[in-house]
Amino acid sequence: MNRVIVSVTNDLVTDQRVHKICSTLSQNNYEIILIGRQFSNSKKLERKYKTYRFKLLFNKGPFFYAEYNIRLLFKILISKPSILLANDLDTLLANFLASKILRKKLVYDSHELFTEVPELIHRPFIQNIWLYIEKFIVPKLKNCVTVSNSISEYYNSIYHTKFIVIRNLPFVIKKQRANSFPFKTDNQKIILYQGAINKGRGLELMIDTMIYLEDTIFVIIGNGDIEISIKHKIAEKKLQKKVRLIDRLEPEELKQLTPLADIGISLEENLGLNYKYALPNKLFDYIQAKIPILVSDLYEMKNITSKYKVGEVVENRNPELLAKQIQKILEKGKIAYKIQLEIAASELNWENESKKLIEIYNKLG
Repeated sequence: MNRVIVSVTNDLVTDQRVHKICSTLSQNNYEIILIGRQFSNSKKLERKYKTYRFKLLFNKGPFFYAEYNIRLLFKILISKPSILLANDLDTLLANFLASKILRKKLVYDSHELFTEVPELIHRPFIQNIWLYIEKFIVPKLKNCVTVSNSISEYYNSIYHTKFIVIRNLPFVIKKQRANSFPFKTDNQKIILYQGAINKGRGLELMIDTMIYLEDTIFVIIGNGDIEISIKHKIAEKKLQKKVRLIDRLEPEELKQLTPLADIGISLEENLGLNYKYALPNKLFDYIQAKIPILVSDLYEMKNITSKYKVGEVVENRNPELLAKQIQKILEKGKIAYKIQLEIAASELNWENESKKLIEIYNKLG
């Protein structure tokens, strides 16, 4: 049985893409060891494959990346792998070195344009370090996958690689078990955002927009870098009853809340190529939960929304005008999008997408 060492820099709990890949490979007779890191508040994991989490001395900055990759390298070397799977650029260096030392096959899964994330584009020194690593390693790789056509085309044009697209689609929800929100909704309409509370996600815009919406609650599920500033903004605008935050949830818990929403939003700003080419997994989670979506006028998101007619594209990012557009969607109701959501959900799911994944692994170069 081929042993696959899979590595990420998160704590494994909410990384749906990696969990789906590990589960699919495990079901197809690959032995999986998933490696991440342990936080003080990390939840206990129960997976059908092996997991291992480092307890690190450093949790951010250059010392974190150095410590993680050094420990990852030695962990890989003693684990006797057949295949290495590096998720994103911050795990690639250790995997690349290990693949050369052990002469093993390496798969690189780029979840985003790492060097173009908002946290790096205004820090040219740090950005250039990551670019150097990317330019040094990526052109040498034979087996590369990513999450959208735009990112694939970008990498292939620059590095003359052959990135294959494996979209981050959800499992089919055969029977939705609806839960309830941990606060009273009083029959109000629910606008939902699920994902990282980070810069450029349009959360500040939605908070300003809530001023113009009545009988509506904006629910944010997740954690992230700007969580404190978001809480301050909610308090400053006195919107504590209209904007509610829920800590990040495990995928199974999240699936029970998503169907309760009336709209799922993905309002990323055009802050560089990473967001411009983004195809967030939350879009597909909304679709699988059969709720209409409202997305930014960015290529990949707009393309999915228009192709399947499962929602609307933002017409204007002025809060008052955006509120009017949201109100029109709420007045239409879920029923207006029901048939198209059913069609999209039957096509855009992991059961279909994973067939490409197995084909890739069965034919690794």
